[in-house]
Amino acid sequence: MRTLNLGVLAHVDAGKTSLTERLLHAAGVIDELGSVDDGTTRTDSLELERRRGITIKSAVVSFALGGDTVNLIDTPGHPDFIAEVERVLAVLDGAVLVVSAVEGVQAQTRVLMRALQRLRVPTVVFVNKTDRAGARPRAVLEELAAKLSPAVVGMAPPPRGRATLAERSKRALAHPVFFGSAITGEGVGALMDGLREFLPAARGDAAGPVAGTVFKIERGDAGERIAYVRLRSGTLRTRDRVALPGGEGKVTAVAVFEQGSAVGRRALEAGRIGKLWGLGDVRIGDALGAPAGGAAAQFAPPTLETVVVPAREHERGALHAALTQLAEQDPLIDLRRDELRGELLVSLYGEVQKEVVGATLADEYGLEVAFEASTTICIERPAGSGAAFELIGVDPNPYLATVGLRVDPVPAGSGVTFGIEVERGSMPPAFFTAVEESARETLAAGGNHGWRVPDCAVTMTHSGYWARQSHSHAEFDKSMSSTAGDFRMLTAVVLARALRDAGTEVLEPLHRFRLEAPPDLVGQVLSALAQLRAVPSAPGPPGLLEGTIPAARVHELQQRLPGLTRGEGYLESAFERYAPVTGPPQMRAHS
Repeated sequence: MRTLNLGVLAHVDAGKTSLTERLLHAAGVIDELGSVDDGTTRTDSLELERRRGITIKSAVVSFALGGDTVNLIDTPGHPDFIAEVERVLAVLDGAVLVVSAVEGVQAQTRVLMRALQRLRVPTVVFVNKTDRAGARPRAVLEELAAKLSPAVVGMAPPPRGRATLAERSKRALAHPVFFGSAITGEGVGALMDGLREFLPAARGDAAGPVAGTVFKIERGDAGERIAYVRLRSGTLRTRDRVALPGGEGKVTAVAVFEQGSAVGRRALEAGRIGKLWGLGDVRIGDALGAPAGGAAAQFAPPTLETVVVPAREHERGALHAALTQLAEQDPLIDLRRDELRGELLVSLYGEVQKEVVGATLADEYGLEVAFEASTTICIERPAGSGAAFELIGVDPNPYLATVGLRVDPVPAGSGVTFGIEVERGSMPPAFFTAVEESARETLAAGGNHGWRVPDCAVTMTHSGYWARQSHSHAEFDKSMSSTAGDFRMLTAVVLARALRDAGTEVLEPLHRFRLEAPPDLVGQVLSALAQLRAVPSAPGPPGLLEGTIPAARVHELQQRLPGLTRGEGYLESAFERYAPVTGPPQMRAHS
């Protein structure tokens, strides 16, 4: 039996969850179709999903298709939840991109298709809502070719050379396009046949070394972590021990997806998606066993953050614990505590996430919260090279350690590197490890202006320690013996001084935008863009504007656009790069 791990992706309201319901109904998994409007769909299980009629968390269901098993992953369509989509893309064999026959190609449609193409995920397109007033299937097919890929192929009437099309589709070189309605079921049978014909089945050697990827974590009824895993190689059985990035864990239970539900089994085999219990320290994105290989999704990091305030001050500790658990399920929340002000901050892609976080805290933890206004997340980079050192036993150094560090700038996107110029045998390896770990933590906590330093070369230039000292009765004397703690604390001090010596510049996130407006209104749109510090590119076709805009001003542009364009404007934007801020850099309290 073959397995196909399939993602369903779309711009919000294109009908993605309704299509999932129709597929489950057609496969005999459910007897009655659920309704997004009524909150009765199989995959939208969160109370907020049912209230708002949108998908927030990815969900896995399965059904039989001929002799195959399809694990179908329903993903969020709202751009605020792009991180959920990111995690799913890394585990897919194929995808269905849903496009509305009424609205056509939208901003999020383009973002998703670019990601699918970059990761070479074989993709078919389903043009939904052909039964609606205003549906324009032929025009949408032309939009798909112009805005997504010239390699789209309409399947009505069926083209010649289906075998060649199938071969190219399975290599992500062509994209068959089906038409129909998830509500009425029209065209869904042809789409289901197309899934088997045009998308590749999972591959993997069940007898090979264990290699898998964790793409989702949830909490069970008892608070235990449950890891959703795509296993690419090997077999994991109950009571097996498996390597994790931070050590290893023991699998205590296994479930696989069959006919719509997760069913307990003794083993999870290569090519399948399953749920694992017992891996207490596992995190989203972790590799199980050997590295799983394959390209990683590269969506932009969140560019906004907000302070979360408990309605009742005595619940601040409980709020921190709850946000810590939410950050386990979504690492890009990036929970941060401002020790100076006693504030808790989380990262965001957009304002809708505030409602989701707030509702989750209320529904699952009984905590009422408020949010302060969102602010932009900047970064820092060294402006030059800088160095500092402290010697053991020399005032004002209070630690039993010698640490010298040099900081050098590196190209954007290089990450943080750590090098050693001293003799590696000059002190125990654990002390070098403590220096490197502390250096990375210090850079993440913030540079001279309090913002994270993501790109930097740190080199250890001085080292020294006092060996373990004991009294005559063999009692350890901490006051005369260096510990890893001494190196951790001193590294933070020395690195901060080296950064001050180097100097740092603060950079803000920029989005690249594409804006379509009536040609007669382009002048006033350009005036508004200038007020928002946007920089248009060279002139293009009439009515089309492209360029960059500070991430902090995107939301304002979205709000002003309808009034500027008689409601006819169309805007899409996505993170492009960081650029030096204009004016005095904003300070941020260190973590």
